Amino acid sequence: MTIKAVQQFMLGSAMNNEAQARDVLQKIKKAGYGGIELCGFMIHPTGLLVRMMTKAAGMPVGKGGNLDWHALVRQADLQVVSLHQDLGSVERDPAAIIEEAKSYGTDTVVITGMYRFDYGDEAAVRDLASRLNKAGEVLVSGGVRLLYHNHNCELRKVNGNRTAYEVLMAETNPEYVNFEFDSYWFTEGGGDALSWMQALGPRMKLWHINDRGSRLTGPAMTPILKTDSMELGTGNMPLERLAVQAKENGIDAVILESHRNWIDKSPVKSLELSAQWLNQRF
Repeated sequence: MTIKAVQQFMLGSAMNNEAQARDVLQKIKKAGYGGIELCGFMIHPTGLLVRMMTKAAGMPVGKGGNLDWHALVRQADLQVVSLHQDLGSVERDPAAIIEEAKSYGTDTVVITGMYRFDYGDEAAVRDLASRLNKAGEVLVSGGVRLLYHNHNCELRKVNGNRTAYEVLMAETNPEYVNFEFDSYWFTEGGGDALSWMQALGPRMKLWHINDRGSRLTGPAMTPILKTDSMELGTGNMPLERLAVQAKENGIDAVILESHRNWIDKSPVKSLELSAQWLNQRF
């Protein structure tokens, strides 16, 4: 059975204290989700620089790093489907990463992409694949699997015809590294999400889902509109076809994540509306 979950990143600004967190997690459960995907830097106190960088990127993390997330997710009866981490932390102290993942009852750690990294440099991307293989081998020996989460930068061409993502797929060992595929970001980057999901096949273990379109009502000044994330089923992505492929790939969980442009500017209302689409299909 495919678990429906919400990415914690989506809720940073809505869970700044224990009362808010309990309320939001209860609403997630009531909407029909069975899980949550946690972020390593959101379940621990974070420095000002990290908060400023994520806010500048349109993804504020909020002030929930001091909360007892073990107790919160347990009280909400939500399963932790995976834990997002950065590769550097995994390489520095894999034992601690394994221990923390298991403390939340999950066997999955996800690398969320690389900051200040040149995805157009083939040597750098091949080195990244090697690092992922080594990190994944260590995690697997401790009973935890490693997944790589894409954004849009992996669609950069590294040698004129191959993308960075193709290099990562080709040069990572499926015994140690697999994928959490984000169809929104590849669509935003001009890629064909369905084709990429077909290429991943069973290596696609988790699916990050979102929709894309425009919320504009009334006449527009120009015929060119700026598109953004949308609640599931309200945008223009071929989500029905993607859902069929995700099921064929045998995904373990489908995970909702959006960063802004929420209905009524509320991430909670947004996830509740998207749940209606998800509940009919998973």
